[in-house]
Amino acid sequence: MAAFGAAAVMTGVAAAAPAAAADNKISAKVSAQVADGGTTTFWVMLRGGDDLAATRKATGKAKAGAVYRDVRAGANRDQAGLRTLLGKRKAPYQAYWIADTMRVTGNAALLAAVAARPEVKAVLPDEPVKLPAVQAGTAQAEVSSVEWNVDRINAPRVWSERGDTGAGIVVANVDTGVQFDHPALAASYRGRNADGSVSHDYNWYDPSHTCADNLPCDNSGHGTHTMGTMAGADGLGVAPGVKWIAAKGCESNSCSVGSLLAAGQWIVAPTDRAGNNPRPDLAPDVVNNSWGGGSGFDPWYSEIVSNWVGAGIFPAFSNGNNGPICGSASTPGSYAATYASGAFDVNNAIASFSSRGFGQDGAVKPDIAAPGVDVRSSVPGGYGVYSGTSMASPHTAATVALIWAAAPALRHDIAATREILDETAIDTDDTSCGGTAADNNVWGQGRLDAYAAVTLAVSPSGSLAGTVTGEGFPISGAAVTIGGRSLTTAADGGFRFARLVAGNHHVRISAFGYDTFEGDVSITAGGSARLDAALTTSASAVLSGLLTSGGSPVPGVSVALTGTPVSVTSDSGGHYRLAAPFGSYEVVVHPAGGCASGVTRQLTLSGDQTLDLELPLTSDHYGYTCAAATEGYREGDQLLALTGDDSAASVTLPFSFPLYGVAHTQAWVGTNGLIAFDGASTSFANTDLPLNTEPNDALYPFWDDLYVDAAAAVYTASTADTFVVEWRNVMFFGDATQRVSVSAILHADGTVTYRYRGPVGERATGTSATIGIENIGGTDGLAYAYLKNAVRDGSGVTLHPPANRIAATFNVTMTTVWGQNLYVVGSIPELGQWDPARAVPLSAATYPIWSASLTLPPNTAIEFKYLIKNADSSWAWESTSNRSTVTPPTGQYITHDTFNQH
Repeated sequence: MAAFGAAAVMTGVAAAAPAAAADNKISAKVSAQVADGGTTTFWVMLRGGDDLAATRKATGKAKAGAVYRDVRAGANRDQAGLRTLLGKRKAPYQAYWIADTMRVTGNAALLAAVAARPEVKAVLPDEPVKLPAVQAGTAQAEVSSVEWNVDRINAPRVWSERGDTGAGIVVANVDTGVQFDHPALAASYRGRNADGSVSHDYNWYDPSHTCADNLPCDNSGHGTHTMGTMAGADGLGVAPGVKWIAAKGCESNSCSVGSLLAAGQWIVAPTDRAGNNPRPDLAPDVVNNSWGGGSGFDPWYSEIVSNWVGAGIFPAFSNGNNGPICGSASTPGSYAATYASGAFDVNNAIASFSSRGFGQDGAVKPDIAAPGVDVRSSVPGGYGVYSGTSMASPHTAATVALIWAAAPALRHDIAATREILDETAIDTDDTSCGGTAADNNVWGQGRLDAYAAVTLAVSPSGSLAGTVTGEGFPISGAAVTIGGRSLTTAADGGFRFARLVAGNHHVRISAFGYDTFEGDVSITAGGSARLDAALTTSASAVLSGLLTSGGSPVPGVSVALTGTPVSVTSDSGGHYRLAAPFGSYEVVVHPAGGCASGVTRQLTLSGDQTLDLELPLTSDHYGYTCAAATEGYREGDQLLALTGDDSAASVTLPFSFPLYGVAHTQAWVGTNGLIAFDGASTSFANTDLPLNTEPNDALYPFWDDLYVDAAAAVYTASTADTFVVEWRNVMFFGDATQRVSVSAILHADGTVTYRYRGPVGERATGTSATIGIENIGGTDGLAYAYLKNAVRDGSGVTLHPPANRIAATFNVTMTTVWGQNLYVVGSIPELGQWDPARAVPLSAATYPIWSASLTLPPNTAIEFKYLIKNADSSWAWESTSNRSTVTPPTGQYITHDTFNQH
């Protein structure tokens, strides 16, 4: 596991076992910072934690007090020994109870002593978290003197029809600060007294003392903008009747770990401006967090969020601005315990930058979508229009305030409130990143509707559950619709509406391949109604066939009918079989990774039919392909000093190993099943390939959150032209019952084989792993499998570099603005054949020079151009004529171009 948004890179090399265990806790970056007698500030993560037993018994505002007492007592207990050590060494430190961690300053000797303590889990560098970059927007027309975004979620209807503006609820943000006397926010600041004076104690906190005289300020504008969307007056904010407080967790456009932790503590137990005399009874009801780290799951802030939830404080987060890539939800928005918002625009279209899920443990993220493009709100000294998921999350946070003001019994009931938001969101179908029409990784539960949420919260309600079957078997994915709200049945055919307004409702149930069911049901206040439906099968036929690639059967391939829920997987012999009603269909054949590419065919099904298909081989831009391995599993014979969690060790290769045209003689082997060539990587949060986030320039034999315990080991073996890395009997972090052995065989010609032996447990089949190869910029790669059941005992895959090709590198100098990326596209298939959707992405690793490496056919005439993809997904081509060349018969082809000049 890693923490604090950065890879915890550890050396994994030591002489004695106890020393090795201590060294494995220390980030390589921290070790480097204390080399040659230097000192540095680092973070010490302890193994403590509290089950919040007292909190579960508390209710209402008392929950925050229970969390404060329980968690603080646990931290004092867990940190006692380390505090004694640091006191004796006279080492400066700051302890935090909210996450059971300490910030320490010291030298190598102190570092070693700290890491040797058994209660210490990890020692990590002190690195800031950057705020998600927001874009300047264009002002949109108001709707009846209300900003478009506020009107779009139907907040004005809540004010006018319910008389609810959020009065009695306190919202907070952890952000860059807030201009407390801004005309749109001054009246709603909790620190403003009836006589017009202000009291900042317990209402404002600046742990870094960035603001002059410790008075509220916002030196970025970000926090004032997000607070305006929550609490702003004059049609600016969703809940203008709330009171607000703020913690400056971000010094500017970046946020130090210390400030974010201190702000997290203050939210549970606000203090005076000096940080003393905590009062959990003054904790806010809702906290908005329009900040986050990189894509993926990093648990560093999870204890803070869990403690907020335990205190009954609703944790609203932005989902990140890393879209449109799937799997780009950012930490902490990706946590299951947070409620994260994606962003849409005035046309109800998802923003291209809005991060897509999945989240922690495969959960759907975002949870909901809210307006986040061209949002006008307050900024220091005036008003500004910004775009980002930072702008979306405050809408959700403020809607919670409206719900709790209208239904006080729900105040601090986070689970019930999430349920209301989920069930009243306007379903928006986009399964391009997974999920269902009603709950997917682009929109979450759908578009936020504040009026529907408040209406459901205050209405007498009951629940409805049932099971949908056909021919006696459960039907998964059936659509159950009641009064404009819909959901789909689970794998067992079950469905449940947790909250329906009391009264009579008409129910419509439809499923592909079955006749539609319609009926009525009565819901009573506090009651639990049930409706089971048995659907009648429509007339259908069977489609079957054999899938091959390179003349060999292809197992594990998805065969689906577009626009229907029908999807099957080919068996071990490449055969598939499915049933569908009579009609015309588009058959989409999509391998789940593997070495074959998908195909699409049109057919009309009027009776049983056979359709055999040959699938083309998969290739990345560079020309790597793969095939079933023919060489056997190779064991290592040299033990590598690599144990424990999230560590890496350097190895010297016996030959120059070529990867994407770059030769390597050194590599770093990680415990998490990867071999990196551009520096050590211990990332456990594996992603699909390619992806331009770290790690890159690597082989991924079995990238997952692995752990080398006493029953496991990592070995190497080498000959003049072969190098082997073997992860033998490694376990999965936190689960010693699931294990796998992996052999990676590197050949001097660039060919690499991955072989697998003795997998035990579902995860050992690859259901949470990445298997493949990737270039140095993360712009090109070949994923054999990603989160797929692709490994069995004795299986293997060989990845082949291209033959009869020349290495090509495109370099172009171009200065861009935020959200822009460069591509190259040209006249041959390797360059996309002038199709921008198939253009080759260029890496900005050496910005302003953008680069990409691939292979091209030798002695071939080509034409090409560079083009820009903007944040809104539009394309801008070079205005000059096409570039042209003839690739050399041997060697390399390299460009050194300037955009729009040649």
